[in-house]
Amino acid sequence: MQVRIGVQLVPKELVVETALSADEVTQALAAALESATGLFELKDTRGGRIVIPAKHVGYLEIAEEENRQVGFGTL
Repeated sequence: MQVRIGVQLVPKELVVETALSADEVTQALAAALESATGLFELKDTRGGRIVIPAKHVGYLEIAEEENRQVGFGTL
């Protein structure tokens, strides 16, 4: 699943490929906003981590993986 994260006062968005579902990503942000540390953390599919102060997240754009067709014909 691809997650695009807009961070306040940062002109470029972050793009993360994660194995989490859309609901899990949304719940992680909600939990980060309520926690004392306020850190939103996502693990990407390559083993890396993205950590952002949750109060600075401007938006999340969550895109489900689409099935891509390979070849020249349509079946």
